[in-house]
Amino acid sequence: MAQNKKIVTFGELLLRLSKNNSQRLSQGDYFTTKFGGSEANVAVSLATLGNEVEYVTRLPNTPVGKAGIMRLQEMGVSCRHILFGGDRVGTYYFEPAAGMRSAKVVYDRANSACSELKPGMLPWHEILKDASVLHISGITAAISRSSLDATLEALDMADEMGVLVSYDINYRKNLWQYEGADPRQTLRLLLSRCDMMFGDAIEFEYLCQRQQPPFTATDTSFEMQMDEYREWFEQLHEQFPRCRKWLMGMRNMVASSRHLLTALLYTSDDGQHYRLLKSPINDINGVVDPSGVGDAFMAGLLHAVQAFPGDDQSQLNYSLAASTLKNTIPGDFNLATDEEIRSIMDYKHTTQTLFKSYE
Repeated sequence: MAQNKKIVTFGELLLRLSKNNSQRLSQGDYFTTKFGGSEANVAVSLATLGNEVEYVTRLPNTPVGKAGIMRLQEMGVSCRHILFGGDRVGTYYFEPAAGMRSAKVVYDRANSACSELKPGMLPWHEILKDASVLHISGITAAISRSSLDATLEALDMADEMGVLVSYDINYRKNLWQYEGADPRQTLRLLLSRCDMMFGDAIEFEYLCQRQQPPFTATDTSFEMQMDEYREWFEQLHEQFPRCRKWLMGMRNMVASSRHLLTALLYTSDDGQHYRLLKSPINDINGVVDPSGVGDAFMAGLLHAVQAFPGDDQSQLNYSLAASTLKNTIPGDFNLATDEEIRSIMDYKHTTQTLFKSYE
C-alpha cells in the first residue's frame, strides 16, 4: 500500500440511541446519543492514528445530518464529498449487555438518506484520485439494492484507478429486506473484489458454509488448531484468489465484562506464497463497550500495513491491540492513540495495562 496517501471509507452514518447504567430499552426516561456506523468508525480510528482519511456517505440537509458531519470533522475526518439529500439519518437502538444478558441492537434505518443512494450520484473519480485504499463493508450492500449498486460502482472506479479495496464482511441478518436480496452471494461477490478483508469467525462460516475449529477459550492457555485453520484458509484462497490479507477476529464472551479476544492473519506478499499467523490471546477483564470492535480491527490493519511494511506479525498484533483497547471505550468510535496501541503490543515492558495479555 502506498505511503502517505488518503484512505477513503464509504457507508452509512448512524445515530445510536442507548440507555445508561445497563438499563433495558424499556426502562428509564432518557437516551444517550452518539454517532457511529461501521465505515465511519474505521474513518475516525484512522484519523486518530494520524492518517489522511475521507468518509463518503449521503445525509439529509438537516440539523441532525449536519451534526453528524461536525462530529466527524472534529475527529479529523474529511467530509468534503458527503452528499446532501434524503429525509432522515439511519438510527439504531443499543441495549448494553449485563451479566449473562447479551447486548441487543434494534435498527431503524429504512428509507434513510444513504439507503437511497444510486449509481451516478457520487463523483468517484474525483473522490479516489489521490487515494490508496477504498474501504467498504457488507452493510452498505444490505440496506438497499440501489446502495449495493452504488457500492459496485465505487469498486469499478477503484479497479480502474488502481486503488486497493478493503472489505469488512459485516453480515447483519436483519438488514437484508429488499426484494431479491441474496446476502451470501452478494457478500461473496464483494469478497471476490477485495485486496484485504476482515470478518469474525461466524461471518467466515456463513460466507463459506463450512464449520471451522471453535474458539472456546476461557483463558489465555487455549491452543489454536492451526493446521485445520491453514487448510480452511487455503480453500478460501482458491475461491477468492485476489485477496492477499485475510484477517479473522475471534472472541469468546466469558461474561459481559470479560472477553477473550484473538485473531489470525492469512497473508501473502506476492499472491502465491501465503503464511498463516496467530496473534496472542488477550484476556479483557473490564469490557466497557464492545461496539465497533471489528471496525477497530480493520482500521488497525489499514494503519499497520503502512506503519510496519513487510512485518506481517506486527500488523496482526497491532490490529489486535487496537481492537482490544476499543472494548474499554464507550461509543462506536475507537479513540485509542498509536502510542497506547503500541504500548499494548509491547505489554511485557509496561507496568500499567487495562487487561492482561499473554503470548
